[in-house]
Amino acid sequence: MLKIPATTQKLRGGYYTPEPIATFLADWAIQAPDTTILEPSCGDGNILEAALNTLSRKGFLHNKLNEILFGVEIDALEADKTFFRVSKHGLARKNIIVGDFFAYCADCISENRKFNAIIGNPPFIRYQHFQEEQRTIAFEIMRHAGLKPSRLTNAWVPFLVASTLLLSEHGGRIGMVIPAELLQVNYAAELRRFLSNHYSKVTLLTFKKLVFQGIQQEVVLFLGEKSDNNHTGIRVIELDTVEDLIQHQHTDFSLHELRRMDHSKDKWVQYFLNQKEIDLLRTLRTNKQIHVTGDLIDVDVGIVTGLNDFFILSDEQLDQLKITEFTHPIVTRSAHLQGLRFTEEDFTRNRLQQFSCWLLNIPRNTFSKLSETIHSYIAFGESMGYNTGYKCRIREEWYVVPSVWIPDAFMLRQIHQYPKIILNKSGSTSTDTIHRVRMRTQHAPEQLTTAFINSMTFAFTEITGRSYGGGVLELEPNEAEVLPISIQGMQAIDLEKIHQLMLSGKIQDALDYNDKILLSDGLGLSKNEVSSLRTIWLKLCYRRINRKHVKK
Repeated sequence: MLKIPATTQKLRGGYYTPEPIATFLADWAIQAPDTTILEPSCGDGNILEAALNTLSRKGFLHNKLNEILFGVEIDALEADKTFFRVSKHGLARKNIIVGDFFAYCADCISENRKFNAIIGNPPFIRYQHFQEEQRTIAFEIMRHAGLKPSRLTNAWVPFLVASTLLLSEHGGRIGMVIPAELLQVNYAAELRRFLSNHYSKVTLLTFKKLVFQGIQQEVVLFLGEKSDNNHTGIRVIELDTVEDLIQHQHTDFSLHELRRMDHSKDKWVQYFLNQKEIDLLRTLRTNKQIHVTGDLIDVDVGIVTGLNDFFILSDEQLDQLKITEFTHPIVTRSAHLQGLRFTEEDFTRNRLQQFSCWLLNIPRNTFSKLSETIHSYIAFGESMGYNTGYKCRIREEWYVVPSVWIPDAFMLRQIHQYPKIILNKSGSTSTDTIHRVRMRTQHAPEQLTTAFINSMTFAFTEITGRSYGGGVLELEPNEAEVLPISIQGMQAIDLEKIHQLMLSGKIQDALDYNDKILLSDGLGLSKNEVSSLRTIWLKLCYRRINRKHVKK
């Protein structure tokens, strides 16, 4: 279901569902032998076959099968595979509809046709690969549901919306394999609120080990229930691997706490926490003593060169190319930023390690004044076709990199263990792997960068950013500007002490020191509240870092 460009399969967004997941979804969603069932994206028929096996165990009537079980598949060859698998159970060919699910959904909506159970693994197709004819109908369905699709909307989103609209309001169940983006990306914010409003109970099953081999994409099993039951809420259950589904009984769900459903656009990563921890974060959000980072700093992306291999050079390359003019110091990797300040000495250390740390920064409208050496290098770039890349060809002068300015500080965009702001004392700029920061306040910049190191800010970073399958947490500029931060009493912090602790890798000691000053003394938080914030950060941080593929 996850997309990597090039192959037909990947442009379709189709990845086959592992058998344990197919069986689990069918067993959970199908409650009775006469359950009406829809699979909106059949693929090779794995999930439909699991549904048939579940119906068999529940004693369905064979003469009623073709009245209750249906599948839709846009690819005719895949539909043939599905029919080959299910025909032995007596399912008719007409029950495997070859066509666009969204067109099928629109017909069902007009006929007011509903299903008791919908199970599937919708395709993961980005906007630019989403066929326009399908996309048009899909987006109409989303608008019908009160949502506003955009160019960021992936195909799995309208699949989940459309399926929700086709589900019976009285006891209907949906079980789908969904990217973990549901929990944390901004473009799914409206969807999260939509699902919160349409399901009385949501269970999210996640896995510590990545499900699809070779793909750094985490998935969740979305289990939604529509009912009149007052027992409502959301819960997250984390298993080790998909194989654990074989032992996990649906009745075990009752052992897991139902959190109160937040009917906002907030990210669902928060539901990995218990209710007490969630309540603490929500309370802190309304604390008038607490600033957000955007009150104090502006966060912007780093420089987009269009081709770092051409524009970012090392000392050795400069010597070889005989380029001595129009270069500017630049930082290209988070690992090159140690501690809480980046000085000229740190830049020199990076140079001596032959890191690529010089930006070719040619001014606009100066071509005729450039040296022969620079002319030769530009000609080399053109001979390699570098000027035809998208970011370069849209420029008036392809070799002139825009938006070169020196920030007051840097902020990590991609975070391994913890976030930080690094004061810029070197005159360097940065590539877009690192955010650039401008100070917006009269507070000393050194104090602000140091105050960022605390358990509250760290905890909120985990539920604000987006994590990837490999364990990296990414913060976009708009997310980096909404992190709660305490500046009460930050003048009392020993700046050099924190810097040295960070250089030594003693982050827990740095947090202990700052939490006492900023959270306990500054905000008046109790010892238990501060401890809880540390636990929240560690829980979410370790979870994303430790996700990995199962070794075969």
